[in-house]
Amino acid sequence: MMFNEVSFLERFAAAAAAGFRAVEFAFPYEFPVEKIAEQLNKHRLENVLFNLPPGDLAAGDRGTACLPGRQAEFRASVQTALGYALRLKTPRLHVLAGVVPQGADPTICKATFVDNLQYAAAEVAPHGIMLMIEAINTRDIPGYYLNFQAQTHALMEEIGAPHVKMQMDCYHMQIMEGDIAMKLRKYMAHCGHVQIAGVPNRHEPDNGEVNYPYIFELLDSLGYGGWVGCEYRPAGKTVDGLGWLQSWAARVR
Repeated sequence: MMFNEVSFLERFAAAAAAGFRAVEFAFPYEFPVEKIAEQLNKHRLENVLFNLPPGDLAAGDRGTACLPGRQAEFRASVQTALGYALRLKTPRLHVLAGVVPQGADPTICKATFVDNLQYAAAEVAPHGIMLMIEAINTRDIPGYYLNFQAQTHALMEEIGAPHVKMQMDCYHMQIMEGDIAMKLRKYMAHCGHVQIAGVPNRHEPDNGEVNYPYIFELLDSLGYGGWVGCEYRPAGKTVDGLGWLQSWAARVR
């Protein structure tokens, strides 16, 4: 979502030049994995996360994990993502739940999601990879299967695999339920990744209604040792909007 001033493979250099030591991206699959690995190595970057294949984006798919009748497609997507993750040394994969089909039986959708997650969890476990599931707001993706932290936590508990974790995106959380600090406190032990963006416009995190300096201090106090993904759309040029990061870095130093 950032550094869109240049092409995908050029963004690694741009991120490194801006001071980032790690990157995440949504879907790497249209690029040869060796080309991505080359950029990561060249610029000494770690890839911390990407999504499983989403299905047919043009047709409205936003993942296939909860979609009845598409289990074979989901299982193939796990293998595709795993191949990329192993080559890129990516420690986390996000499983997109999907948009619930019109008129679908919620019970069948849940059973499908659980079955697919159990399959994916078993496939990635031997490689030390964590699976992420994320609550996403219904304004950005109407009909998305997961919308609340309690839902993701309940599913994680049902799966019962220690490497299935919650991906806690503060932007989606604020839109759907607010009370970000208390949610982080409640679920931090089950959190595998945190993401941020300004609310409501999904621009830089210093633009909007969420007090991110407070959130960052809270994450430290809770002992969160993972990465914080900048999943926002820059209001202008990416580098011009990084003042919030420079201010925070100076404050930490």
